[in-house]
Amino acid sequence: MDSWIRGFVARHGKKIPRLDCKLWSPCDDHSIVIRKNHPGTPFYSLQCENHKMNELHGLFFWGFLLLFGAVMYLISPRSSDDAGFFRGHDAQGRGPSEWALMMSVFISWIFAKSVTNAANLGAAYGIVGGLAYATYWLSIPVAGVVIYRLRTREGATGLVSFLVGKYGRGAALAFSVAILVRLFNEVWSNTAVVGGYYGESGTAAFIGAALLFTAVVLFYSLKGGLRSSIFTDVVQAVVFLLFLGVVVAVVLPAHSPTQLLSEGRFTLAGGVDLLLVALLQVFSYPFHDPVLTDRGFISREKSMLRAFIVAGVLGFLGILAFSLVGVHARLEGITSGSNIPADVARGLGFAGFFAMIAVMISSAASTLDSTFSSLSKSVAQELPMLAGREPLPRAVRIGALTMVVFALLGNLPMLAGTDILKATTISGTMVIGLAPIFLFSRWVGYSPLSFHLAFWSGMLLGILQAIHLIPPSWAIGDGKYAILLGTNLYGLALCSVAFFLPLLMSGKRLRSCETPA
Repeated sequence: MDSWIRGFVARHGKKIPRLDCKLWSPCDDHSIVIRKNHPGTPFYSLQCENHKMNELHGLFFWGFLLLFGAVMYLISPRSSDDAGFFRGHDAQGRGPSEWALMMSVFISWIFAKSVTNAANLGAAYGIVGGLAYATYWLSIPVAGVVIYRLRTREGATGLVSFLVGKYGRGAALAFSVAILVRLFNEVWSNTAVVGGYYGESGTAAFIGAALLFTAVVLFYSLKGGLRSSIFTDVVQAVVFLLFLGVVVAVVLPAHSPTQLLSEGRFTLAGGVDLLLVALLQVFSYPFHDPVLTDRGFISREKSMLRAFIVAGVLGFLGILAFSLVGVHARLEGITSGSNIPADVARGLGFAGFFAMIAVMISSAASTLDSTFSSLSKSVAQELPMLAGREPLPRAVRIGALTMVVFALLGNLPMLAGTDILKATTISGTMVIGLAPIFLFSRWVGYSPLSFHLAFWSGMLLGILQAIHLIPPSWAIGDGKYAILLGTNLYGLALCSVAFFLPLLMSGKRLRSCETPA
């Protein structure tokens, strides 16, 4: 907490917005009280004072975490067969309704870390940063359109089985490894965000909250797999929207809409470079996230497409709205922290802090339970298929065991420090090769080489970009994301050429290879 106090003073100086207001964390032994030093002086000071009520506040927040898990467990349906556990079907074999699917897709893609990033970018670049990050949610309609075509024109029943038929088992295996790494990282990245609202990184409160959160989500996920995930997603979406409204209503009135929406510069250096990166990556990024794509194959095609389009629009608006919390922080001079929502929340008092925690817990839980269900399906059903084996007789039990194993292993980076996996995280740049693989699949027949040339070209470029070996001449503009923009623009063109190279070398004409509907 001492480091946070020093950071607060450094950020605000003379611009502390309110007098005699308390800033606190539910697990600290002291409150921070802002007081004016002397009448007539322009300076303010921060004082730490014992605050016995903080212990009651802390118990309330820990109790809320336990209550959240208990309620989710009680309301989630139980599924013991493959159709319910892995495909979200009910006891009568029916898939989720269009409305339930839409809410599930919407909230399961509102990652806790993404909500934090949206506010951080709003603080760094103003409305441009929020708009840039919200653009990633256009990935959902893009995925919906592509999956609709794969299902109706090419007879796809899932992305992994589609890849086996179109590009071979080696391609499907490489793809599966990539998504397993992503799912592994989703565990600690979401639990760590929740832990950050209970204590500083590495403290007992931080670790305890992260592990308790993991346990309560795992508890109800084991009950019904994807069926439980979709059912509880609806409730979590309502909770998220309700408390997002509370946060916005508490924070944003401090500034006029004109101030909020005009803050920032629409230049490459002002965040437009990241906006362009997002527009390029929406054609590849969604396909390496089974949390999203698994939901594209569990209901009727047209219902799925409508649900994905609406969910994408809602996600775009939700992320853009939350980024305004960061814009507010920018206007208040709170721009140097790595968790802007937490910094803002500490100045909102008990009710505001609770609303922010509710937003984070609901968004993180929906992502984590979906991650567990996708992991269980990948290990229990898709990997055996890639090995050429028959469906496992106890797939549900193996899927449940997979959830437990990844709940334990997935938190190791959180315990050791999340930075250690930066070099191995599957970034948006690394998977740009998936764009031609899925977008242009209709133009090729069985072509494993097309997959590998596109996929590994993108992976190589992503690695080179991560270790700063992309030549400076690739930069577009002079902003923070200039190299990233150049790598994605030129890389996407390179991956697309690589994808079609086997056809050009063999002298074949490009033609549609779709199966007529």
